[in-house]
Amino acid sequence: MNVDRLPATRVRLLDPYGQAMIPVPYRVVHRHEETADTVTVRLEPVGDGLDAWAPGQFTMVYAFGVGEIPISISGGSGPVIQHTVRAVGAVSRAICDAPVGSILGLRGPFGRGWPDRPPEGDVIVLAGGIGLAPLRPVILAGLREPGRLSVLIGARTPADLIFTAEYDQWRAAGARVLVTVDRADATWTGHVGVVTTLLSQVPVAPSGTTRPAPTGYICGPEIMMRLGADALVAAGVPPHRIWVSLERTMHCGIALCGHCQLGPILVCRDGPVVDAGNAARLLQHREL
Repeated sequence: MNVDRLPATRVRLLDPYGQAMIPVPYRVVHRHEETADTVTVRLEPVGDGLDAWAPGQFTMVYAFGVGEIPISISGGSGPVIQHTVRAVGAVSRAICDAPVGSILGLRGPFGRGWPDRPPEGDVIVLAGGIGLAPLRPVILAGLREPGRLSVLIGARTPADLIFTAEYDQWRAAGARVLVTVDRADATWTGHVGVVTTLLSQVPVAPSGTTRPAPTGYICGPEIMMRLGADALVAAGVPPHRIWVSLERTMHCGIALCGHCQLGPILVCRDGPVVDAGNAARLLQHREL
């Protein structure tokens, strides 16, 4: 496109969108295989990096020559970004297979992240499967206030659990960490059942008491998030203190293409994090 032949107002409109659509090169400096199909990659910018990210935001990650997908940020500090990726398609497989020293392209960070934890009340994190990845920054921040954080983790099988080496570290820092699987194997001696069954082991202040209600953060499959939010509400947590992270197909990340439309919102711009009250209404709609 020859922008010299466009009106000046049109050029000004194109510029910010154009910049947002250009991948920034990041080098893979470390990779860790979480499970048979899930890898955490640590990325450092080759030159200038992206703007500072907030927990719950995502970037568009480009595997050169293959394609681009949205991936939530699972950690990092300063210019370093960590992504935890499950191989479910050609692009995610290429990212998982990217060796140390290879280059990926990043755009972002995009979206609305997790809200700040309120100064009062406990924090309850419900994570299902790969949904633990975008919640990891919330957990690490919560460890700064020992005794307030409960982390409830569920997965289909023991082999599907991620970040397993960190659970004891979180416990040592003062968090209550409970883990369950849907289907046990011969090596599993822990809890079996869906993640919401762990709530019975967490003290939740019912409505009508003087004790501040907890704040809930939930991420996982849609059915798990709906049931998790319902369980927290039934335990006395107000819907406006429960937050979920939606997942929809995203192509641009800047609310232009419309692929992530969900009812009245565009998830890449108005989400992915929304409160449970709005989420309950939104999940009645199919994306367009």
